[in-house]
Amino acid sequence: MEISQKQTLFQSLVERLTDTATVQKVYGEPIVHEQKTIIPVAKVTVGLGGGFGEGNLANSLNSPKGEGGGLGGGLMVKPLGVIEITTDDTRFVPIRMGRYIAAGVAIGFVLGRIFRR
Repeated sequence: MEISQKQTLFQSLVERLTDTATVQKVYGEPIVHEQKTIIPVAKVTVGLGGGFGEGNLANSLNSPKGEGGGLGGGLMVKPLGVIEITTDDTRFVPIRMGRYIAAGVAIGFVLGRIFRR
């Protein structure tokens, strides 16, 4: 595969990932009910990396050859909260993950004490 083909492939992958990495793809469209609109808010992070090579290296049969490759990526979506819009007010309502983490730690501690006996 030529370098230009590799660059095109990598660019195509980046475009496809960034096009799909949106809050709407994860949570859908805003919810409208009566006089209230709820819009989900999230942090979307995309990470990509790649590497290619070329060159003339000798393989096990001593014939000149060179190649390379490598491509990786990741996508993370973290819910932050919602925007609530009414006829009277607009406000951001955060998702409070701290209390769930604290509850999980407390439950784990209690279960650990029970099973230790």
